[in-house]
Amino acid sequence: MRERYVTPMGLVTCQISISLDGFTAGLHQSRDNPLGDGGLRLHQWIFATESWNRRQGNPNPVGQPGTDADSAVIDEATANVGAYIMGRHMFGEGGGYAAGRGVEPDTWDETWTGWWGENPPYHVPVFVLTHYPREPLTMQGGTTFNFVTGGAEEALAQARAAAGDRDVSIAGGAATVQQFLRAGLLDELYLHIAPVLLGGGERLLENVGDLRLEPIKVVASPAVTHIKYRVSNGSD
Repeated sequence: MRERYVTPMGLVTCQISISLDGFTAGLHQSRDNPLGDGGLRLHQWIFATESWNRRQGNPNPVGQPGTDADSAVIDEATANVGAYIMGRHMFGEGGGYAAGRGVEPDTWDETWTGWWGENPPYHVPVFVLTHYPREPLTMQGGTTFNFVTGGAEEALAQARAAAGDRDVSIAGGAATVQQFLRAGLLDELYLHIAPVLLGGGERLLENVGDLRLEPIKVVASPAVTHIKYRVSNGSD
């Protein structure tokens, strides 16, 4: 049985929006269309919530009617997060296009600071998995992007040190989540299932090995169904 990353260090978690047919992004991703065809529809539910507007710094955050349950899920999923891990493609390159890539293929464009503007919505340290070194990038609001070239377990070790007794959340994209699932490093997976069919694109639960997903919480709203799973693998 593998050692699980549990208290006092906190959990390794992931919350991610997904289509009803299992995709986190649609076909034809590009720099101008990073989520692919229809991919933005997976996230419309969150944009409507009070929690999202509050986290964007809106001085008078208001959610649309019928989104109170969704807002509470966001608050629950992020309340104890002390650090995030994401892949290079989520930070600035993916789907066959180059956002953040330097002139040479193994370098960064140092002017690229991510998709989220000067105040990204993380507000804690973020560790970016990459093959290409880069100095830490400090943003407004408490977010610092740290670039890790030593692989998933090295990124997790650094995120653990930064998070202390709080959780580490795997922000994405799909390939990074798959990497942590295959390695048996994820404790909880919170899927936000939008009633959308993309028909193709970037699938989440693919090539992830022998997993056991135990549902431990379900929250439904008119816009999305949230299911939290406890994750284990076939040897647990």
